[in-house]
Formats: sequence, C-alpha cells, structure tokens
Amino acid sequence: MKKNTLMVQGTTSDAGKSVLVAGLCRMLANRGVKVAPFKPQNMALNSAVTSDGGEIGRAQALQAQACRIDTLSDMNPILLKPSSDTGAQVIVQGRALSSMEAGAYHDYKKVAMRAVLDSHQRLSAACDVLVVEGAGSPAEINLREGDIANMGFAEAVDCPVILIADIDKGGVFAHIVGTLALLSESEQARVVGFVINRFRGERALLQSGLDWLEAKTGKPVLAVLPYLQNFYLDAEDAIESQQCDAEQAQLKVVVPVYSRISNHTDLDALRLHPGVDLQWFGPGQTPPPSDLIILPGSKNVRADMAWLEKYAWPDYIARHLRYGGKLLGICGGFQMLGKHISDPLGIEQQAGSCDALGLVDMHTELRPHKQLKRCTASLALLGQRAQCSGYEIHCGQTSIDGDYEALLELSDGRKEGFISSDGQVAGTYLHGIFDQAPARDLLLRWAGLSSLPEVCDLNQHREQQLERLAAALEKELDWAKFSDVLNRMESKL
Repeated sequence: MKKNTLMVQGTTSDAGKSVLVAGLCRMLANRGVKVAPFKPQNMALNSAVTSDGGEIGRAQALQAQACRIDTLSDMNPILLKPSSDTGAQVIVQGRALSSMEAGAYHDYKKVAMRAVLDSHQRLSAACDVLVVEGAGSPAEINLREGDIANMGFAEAVDCPVILIADIDKGGVFAHIVGTLALLSESEQARVVGFVINRFRGERALLQSGLDWLEAKTGKPVLAVLPYLQNFYLDAEDAIESQQCDAEQAQLKVVVPVYSRISNHTDLDALRLHPGVDLQWFGPGQTPPPSDLIILPGSKNVRADMAWLEKYAWPDYIARHLRYGGKLLGICGGFQMLGKHISDPLGIEQQAGSCDALGLVDMHTELRPHKQLKRCTASLALLGQRAQCSGYEIHCGQTSIDGDYEALLELSDGRKEGFISSDGQVAGTYLHGIFDQAPARDLLLRWAGLSSLPEVCDLNQHREQQLERLAAALEKELDWAKFSDVLNRMESKL
C-alpha cells in the first residue's frame, strides 16, 4: 500500500478538521503537489453530486475544490444521512444502500471498512498526498469497537495523525492531553503533532502552555492558527448563522429549521449577501413578517411536513402570501408546496402518505432510485433569463397539473420546477440555484430587492476564503516540524 496518507483528527466535533484539511489541500496544491481529500465515514445532511454520478459529503466537495480537482465518490466512501434520531440512509461509494438503525449499522461496519479501504487504495494510488479527515473525536470510547472513521482507519492504513483542538472553546490543553490519554499506546504513537485552532490574542502569552504541552507529550505543536474574522466556508452539517450586517439589509428572508433539514448550504449565498437579512427559525420560534420564505431541503419530508404543521407554519405562510410575500421551495421544500406526498415503500420512514401545503396542484411519490444529477439551466423570472448550474439529489417523482410556468429550462431541454400564475410561489429540485450571481440576483429581484450591490458569486467567495486559509497555514505552520511529519510518508515534499 502506498504510504502517502496524512490524517487529521479532532479532540471534539467542530474543532476545525474540515477546515484544516481544506487548508492543507490548497496549500499543497499551491506548491504543485497532486493532492486529494478523503473522509472514510461522514454523517451529514449536506451533500454534493460527484463527477462520477455519486453522492458525498459537502465538506469533501469543498476540499476537492481546494485541491483544484473534481469530486469523486471515493472521496467519502461511507456517508450516513440521518432520517430519524436512531436511523440513517447509508450511502456506500456514492450509492444509497438502505436505511439502517444504529445497531444494524454497527454490525455492518466490517463490510463498510472494506469499501473504505477499497476507495482509499484507489485514491492513494492516483495522487502524491492524500489528506484524510476523521469524524468527531477518536476518544469516543463507546464507538471504538469496529471504528472506521478515526484511529481504526489510521491503524488499518498505517498513517500519521495530526490532532487539532479549538482554543476558542476553552480547555484546549485538557482536550489534547485527555484525548491522548484515552488512546491505546499504538494510537498515541501515531499522533505526530498538534494544531491549535482559532487563537485570539498575543502569541507570547500562549508560549508557556505550548512548551508545557510539548514537554508533557513529547509531540510538537505544528501550528497555532489565528481566529480568522469573517471567515466563511461551507458547513459540513451545522447551520452557520453568521452573516453580513443585517441592519444594512433591505430584503428579509425567513427559513424554517425543521428536524431533518438538508443542504442548507444552498442558502449560504444569501446569508453572505449584504442586501439580505436571512434568519433561521427553529421549534417554537415565531418568525416576523418577511419578504421571502424559503423552504429548504429535507431528508424526511413527511416528518418535516408534520414539523411545519406542529409549529403553525402553514398559517404563517398563508398570511405571508396574503400580504404579497414570496415563497420558494427547494427539493424537499418544493415537494411540500404540493397537495400530497406519498412514500408507499417506506423510503424515508414507515410507508404512508401525508397532505402537504396544497399551494400547487402537485403530487410527489418517493421511489427507490435516487436522482443524482449535475445540471445547467436557464432561470426564467420577471420576463428575464439567467444561466445557473447546480445538482439534484432526491427520491421524489413529482407531477404538476394545472397551468403553471416552468421555473427552469435544463440544458437537455426539459422543463423543471414551477412559478405560480400570480408570481408569488416557486419551487425547484435544483440545489445551488443561488450560487451563481446572475441567477441569484434575478431571484432577489423577484423577491423584492430593488437595489442590488455588486457581490461575487459563491464559488468566487470560496476561492477567496481558501486562499486566505492557505496563506494563514503557510505563515503559521512550523515547516521544520511539519517536514518531520512528511518524512513518515513516502512523499517527500
């Protein structure tokens, strides 16, 4: 097996693993290294469609962009998409296998590990360096048996591990030393250094702690990364609430955070737009009057339709439309706009059906074969057209009756989505519809934003942030110590 794998694990969830992997990938790519990302097992409801027609976690798609390469299903061979508190859809090498309860998946891990090692071997053979992201923390001792996400994988492929910890949370030295203490001797030896993330303040005041940590563990601190103000990259799963100055915004956008919300990164382009005040509303929170309501994707659309009803969203939506507001549904949110949603085979939960919002003469049936497509399209609104691109990820087959205009014309000539005859309600299966500036701006004009500041599209924004991250790594990384890490691999950079 080619020894060119470097793994990043974290002391906690949200320690910065995804960001560090993205930063290492862009930094190495900038140095001319053929680099690729990898995550053995991911649990997330934000996903992307790959160049080979599969489905992987959103974070790995971002990391592939950091490497300046296209996405492949092998980059995230096991993706778990929770559909309930104890069950998830299991996606293996890009393809949905089945839904499993937690106990059944635990028994399946030996099979899953074979897929992980198979994907790792292919990717490793095709690049100079493979940068791997762990999941959660390796110190979760209740999950150690059969582990394929952290040290179980690292031991299987015999790779060095960098441990990252978030100092902004507090207790960073306890996180690091405590994590090491809960690892086996062979796993402890595999940890080749630490990265401390999100540091604010004077570095000299931290130095005594760094010296103590290196003396205590016998392992180097490879970098202390600064807290980057106004730094935004696609979230792996958690909803990011930071945005531009809401007081300067002209357009108010409201989004429900239902239990199984998915691909909420569709709305990042609006969250970062200076003309938009985007607000998320969870259980029991009362949304204010707004210009636009967006119903995002859902991993369990019938359960989330029940969630909307429980918290009186149908009444809020009806009142919003009476006062002239706009409503947009994306993927699962698009399905909710219709009259009826049926799941005869129990694709997302127990077999059954439910009434939806009834705003459109539309019916959706969930079917076993998941649609995974990259698309380019022409968006038609306000008598204008704008080009856009995105992707479809859904099991639903939707039929629309009555007199409705298509929202999009796909590059293959197919009509997609709809816009109501009164121009107030629209829906589409296309994820990423806001990512390109022309389509985003046309949608914002439809929603009521009259003054449109010049704002780059989301992909340009990602590029700016990736370069900013790589520059911070180049500056803060102790290259002498990092070279010792690289010397444990076949690739000498």
